[in-house]
Amino acid sequence: MPIFKTSFMRRFAVSTMVLGALAGYQTSAFAGAGHSGGHGGDGASEIGAPGEISDVRRTIRIAMEDNFYDKEKIIVRGGETVRFIVENKGEFVHEFNIGTAAMHADHQDEMMMMMEHGALEIDKINMDMMEMDMGNGMSMKHDDPNSVLLEPGKTAEVIWTFPKKAELEFACNVPGHYESGMVGNVRLQ
Repeated sequence: MPIFKTSFMRRFAVSTMVLGALAGYQTSAFAGAGHSGGHGGDGASEIGAPGEISDVRRTIRIAMEDNFYDKEKIIVRGGETVRFIVENKGEFVHEFNIGTAAMHADHQDEMMMMMEHGALEIDKINMDMMEMDMGNGMSMKHDDPNSVLLEPGKTAEVIWTFPKKAELEFACNVPGHYESGMVGNVRLQ
């Protein structure tokens, strides 16, 4: 069997299992803080910073499918400001998020909470739920500059200035997507 077909079939099987599990998942009571504080948290400077359009010298287009990106690796220069145009060509909600592996692991818990509370569905973002105050001044907003969360057919951009040195990934942290291989490497030169 061709490698592409095998890879596609593996991704489809994993996606189907994950989506099936999520569909049957019983939601728990409110468990903690909402989605806030940024995907970068205190480590934002280690991954770079929001960039200015006037500093952009290159645009990289990223297509998101179910559950993979059309690129497995992005090569950038340390200190470079890149404009990413991100399009969701899949049938599910997907995320493009620049961060470290540890940051993605933390963010996956937040994304699961978004699903548990109805802010995020398999193919829909419930914006009214995203604005909801979780009672402690935190919300499930998904508006950090290193990330976009897109419904099927939507396009958005991220303008990002990369640090001189870092070990970075771009990933989708919607529950099950990272685990099924929706992650790529950012190589700094």
